[in-house]
Amino acid sequence: MQLDLGKINAELGHDAEKLVEWALGLNKKAIVTTNFRPFEAVILHMVAKVQPDTPVIWMDSGYNTAATYRFADEVTKQLQLNLTVYLPKRSRAHQEAVDGPVPALDDPRHAAFTEEVKLEPFTRALRETAPEVWFTALRATDTAVRAQMDPVSINPDGLIKVAPLLHWSSKDLYQYLTAHNLPNNFDYVDPTKGEENRECGLHLAH
Repeated sequence: MQLDLGKINAELGHDAEKLVEWALGLNKKAIVTTNFRPFEAVILHMVAKVQPDTPVIWMDSGYNTAATYRFADEVTKQLQLNLTVYLPKRSRAHQEAVDGPVPALDDPRHAAFTEEVKLEPFTRALRETAPEVWFTALRATDTAVRAQMDPVSINPDGLIKVAPLLHWSSKDLYQYLTAHNLPNNFDYVDPTKGEENRECGLHLAH
């Protein structure tokens, strides 16, 4: 199938709900990835209301806050998500016993840490679920890299990457949560990023 990305992004790039409907209407195998960070309930609700059984993939690093784990359980239950959790091959306890605490950003070991807790689990998830469409909640305001992205793109491996919320502001997201009575979570930390506007590598690799 040949997709006219320019036309799709021009017509649907600023209409998140219609973009979700269009992408699911392709009748291709779709997944949603989540990390249960702030405002994640928006993308999860938006996809689940159109196609409730869409697989939701969470790469749980093992380093999330207690509030994030409680939020994940709450949203999964409220939206009846078809959630699969992908864990690193070593537990956090095992990693810290052998390698010590999370390495700093300027530590040469940080890349290996990111690979172990996030990139390898995602590669495994892609291999096992074999999606054709990937929904992600990334936003243009997150990082300089994401500011250059389009709402719909095609990865080198042919995976159709859909970011319906790319152009949404925090106010837009908050209003959606309020309108749909959805929970939120601000007590979130990503150990692979270290800094708010730094890429963890997942969206660079995929």
